Amino acid sequence: MESDWAGVEIKNMAKTIKKKKVPMGNLKLQHKCGLCGKQKNLIKTDCCGNWICNDENEYKMFSYARNSCSRNHRRFTLCGYHEAEGHKGDWKTCKKCLKSFEPEMYVWYGTNEYNFEKLENPPKFKPTYCSKCGQRIILPDGGFSNLCGVYRCENCEITNEEREKIIKDYNKKKK
Repeated sequence: MESDWAGVEIKNMAKTIKKKKVPMGNLKLQHKCGLCGKQKNLIKTDCCGNWICNDENEYKMFSYARNSCSRNHRRFTLCGYHEAEGHKGDWKTCKKCLKSFEPEMYVWYGTNEYNFEKLENPPKFKPTYCSKCGQRIILPDGGFSNLCGVYRCENCEITNEEREKIIKDYNKKKK
């Protein structure tokens, strides 16, 4: 099969004429979702004007599923956040967006698979570790707690005594 040509059947009244070879460039190409490639039920994003699946109605509340292209782009990208917050200019150079997240999360929101365009030079960041056991915490993956900037992995709970001390120390720093 030739890649530059497509067989197109032309109907004339009641009889069908033989298939005629038509250059692909003359065929009207259908839009497709920039994330998954589907071609049906599409809308343009409010933030960047890219074609995306119109599938937010399929999301089940509190399921935390990541099966909606539209929801994933709106909720898990700097592009979507920038638009939702009403920031001006380009999300890739927005200082407000940069200051809104921990550096690791900023990098993830700007480079994950839900983006049409990714940050070209994401900032470097220091990894996050559990303050009790020292295990590396991958912030975008979840499975941790954060109290006043003190991180704990999912295996190290914060006791009531530790909670009181963390809050007391935090309040001292704020003064």
